[in-house]
Amino acid sequence: MKYLIKLCDRFGLLQSDLDYHFLRASMVLIFLFFGYQKWWEYEAKALIPYISNGPLIFWMYPAFGIRGATWFLGVSEWMFGLLIFLGFWNKKLGILGALGGCASFVSTTTIIPFFPDGWAASAGGFPAMKENVAFLMKDLILLAASFYLLKQDLNRASRENQLITSSAIGSEEFRRTA
Repeated sequence: MKYLIKLCDRFGLLQSDLDYHFLRASMVLIFLFFGYQKWWEYEAKALIPYISNGPLIFWMYPAFGIRGATWFLGVSEWMFGLLIFLGFWNKKLGILGALGGCASFVSTTTIIPFFPDGWAASAGGFPAMKENVAFLMKDLILLAASFYLLKQDLNRASRENQLITSSAIGSEEFRRTA
C-alpha cells in the first residue's frame, strides 16, 4: 500500500486537481449524451412512466406535452452541461451548472419511492429493485457528483473573490500612501 501511495504521489495525483477536473469533464459528457437522447421519439416514450410518477416533474406533461417535456429536459441538460463546462474557466458559471445538476438529480431520485412496481415482489420487495428503479439509482451518484462540483466551485469562487478584495484593498492603501 505504501508503494502505491508513493507512486501516486510521484505522479502528482495526490496534489493535483485531476479528480476535480475529471469529474467535471465526466458530468459535461453525461449531460451532453443524456440531453441528446431527449430529442428522439423513443426516449420521449421511454420517459413517460418516469415523468408521470415524478413528484417534482409530473407537471411537465400538462404544461408541455410528451415531446415538449422531453425537449425541455434536453435543453435543460445541455444548459447544465454547458455551464459545468464553462466552470473550467468561470467558477460562477460552474456554480450555476452544478446547481442545475443538483436540481435535475433531486428531481429524478425523488421518483424512486413513487415508481409503481419498482420493487421485485418475487424477491421480497424492498430493497430488491426492478430495472426501472435500478436505472434511477445511478442518479444518486450523479447528485453527489453535482454537489461535489457545487462545493468545489463555491470554495474556489470564494477564494478568488477574497483575492480580488484583498488586492483591491491593497491598491487602495497604496494610493493613499503615495
